[in-house]
Amino acid sequence: MKEKVKVTGVPETMIQTLYARAKETKKDDAKIKDDIAVDIVEKIDYDFSKAENDKTMGSGVIARTIVLDTMVQQYLNEHPDTIVVNIGCGLDTRCYRMKGKYSLWYNLDLPETIDIRSRFLEEKGPIYQIGKSAMDITYTDSITYNDENVLVIVEGLSMYLSEADVKKIFSIIKKSFKTATVMIETMSPFLVKHIKEKSIEGSNAKFKWGVKNGRELEKIILHFNWKKDVSLVEGMKKIKPIYNVIGKLPVVQSMSNKIVVMEKR
Repeated sequence: MKEKVKVTGVPETMIQTLYARAKETKKDDAKIKDDIAVDIVEKIDYDFSKAENDKTMGSGVIARTIVLDTMVQQYLNEHPDTIVVNIGCGLDTRCYRMKGKYSLWYNLDLPETIDIRSRFLEEKGPIYQIGKSAMDITYTDSITYNDENVLVIVEGLSMYLSEADVKKIFSIIKKSFKTATVMIETMSPFLVKHIKEKSIEGSNAKFKWGVKNGRELEKIILHFNWKKDVSLVEGMKKIKPIYNVIGKLPVVQSMSNKIVVMEKR
């Protein structure tokens, strides 16, 4: 018996991204492997037709997964006792792909999203779920923390928030953790204004905020230093080799979403 899932707005994006990862996994030449996503998609009663037809969204999700998996794995290899806080986790499964590389992993999202997540993924440690907003400072009360190194991942979320929300997220991280590295996905202001995702058209999820690059983000986020930007072009190169050529064009580089790495000062 399949489970009916009703979501609208930003939480609906987690169903679309889950489907994109499951669809890629089933390909003969799959660029990522997410068997848990395949398993969950088979259990959900939901009309995936828009996600099926939204090839731009699908490619972007896979490119992002490739880039972030590489970045997070490399980081955890260098910092093995890290606590990971995955903000806006939705139905993300990176915590399973990285198992054994961290000390604790907290998946944080709105209560209604965590309610859906917990139906398909029971997490009792070292992976835990927190049903709160990333702008609610009390979420850190649920984290067992003794001055360990902290890695915060903010994937597929910032573009749906306001600048004030993004500042609040960083402010909470700054107040709550002694040392922290943040990997946040950002979208260019041009794309925020001109792009709509077909798969979520009609829902209340709308792109609201963007920033050109990490240097620009550093100007508005206090107490954090910019370390580097990694363009999702790096992931697209694995999917479509032509990006090895067009990815060098300044216009493609500037328009592409980026994973910006920020470190608490």
